[in-house]
Amino acid sequence: MESRLFRFPLPTLPSAQTLRIFGVYSSGGLFALGIWFFLDAAIFSKYANPGTVHVQFVDWIPSICSVLGMIVINSIEKARLSAESFSFSGSNDAWKARLVLFLGFALMAGGLAGSVCVLVLKYVVPEYPFPTLYFGIANVVANSLIMLSTVVLWVSQNFEDEYNYSLAL
Repeated sequence: MESRLFRFPLPTLPSAQTLRIFGVYSSGGLFALGIWFFLDAAIFSKYANPGTVHVQFVDWIPSICSVLGMIVINSIEKARLSAESFSFSGSNDAWKARLVLFLGFALMAGGLAGSVCVLVLKYVVPEYPFPTLYFGIANVVANSLIMLSTVVLWVSQNFEDEYNYSLAL
């Protein structure tokens, strides 16, 4: 008879492929939710808000920066960031990849900081009531969700599988 320490068996952890798929889908859901928040505020400001304050191009700039940062960050492979990656000419390209990754994170941080600045300067300081204040809050929420989506996608795409082999000539 087999003796166990616990009465119930331990749960099995999901495989790396399952975690990767879950991460990609959840990242897409977070990104879609972030874009939905911003588009909801833009459409609501145009058609349902009787006030004089509407979502303008200034409100779009932080979201554009965040989306561009997401594209830049997720276009870099994690293997390029290591110091062992050399090109055929013998020069080290890791610092170039790190610089581009830093610029992508700077774009995203600038987008989030820009959305907070737009919220404070355009909506909070003039003390607009809540239906109008929602435009700035939705902008901050959208940029936060895009940033979270980027981190989830970066981690899930670069999740190392223990049976992952790369063949190089």
